[in-house]
Amino acid sequence: MPKPFSPHEALIHLMVTVSMADRRMTEKEVAEIGLLVGTLPVFEDFDRARLPALADETANFLEADDGLDRLLQRAKAALPDKLYETAYALCVEVVAVDRVADQEELRFLEMLRDAFDLDPLISAAIERSARVRYRKM
Repeated sequence: MPKPFSPHEALIHLMVTVSMADRRMTEKEVAEIGLLVGTLPVFEDFDRARLPALADETANFLEADDGLDRLLQRAKAALPDKLYETAYALCVEVVAVDRVADQEELRFLEMLRDAFDLDPLISAAIERSARVRYRKM
């Protein structure tokens, strides 16, 4: 039986997964994940040096036939309910940094909303907030 994810690991696996959803991780997405992990209170006490290894672990998960489903299940099991919206918001931030959301990324966000049974109004507010922050002149 695999070792359970820590809450930090779960959040990072989800952010990396949404970044990889379109089969490519852009430099902006990688930088955004690093910025979020380096600045947000939810990642206090997390060793940023572990990020590359966790990204590789995420890629390995996603190569398996049922890897995405297992990753979502393990992430949900690792997170307290109060962090479901946080997880979704972090993933939306990673998608928004490129200012273009691919169908694969949108599909993963939908899967995340369903897995965490997020309120549609709260999800919409999180998405709207990201659109407003990343708007160009």
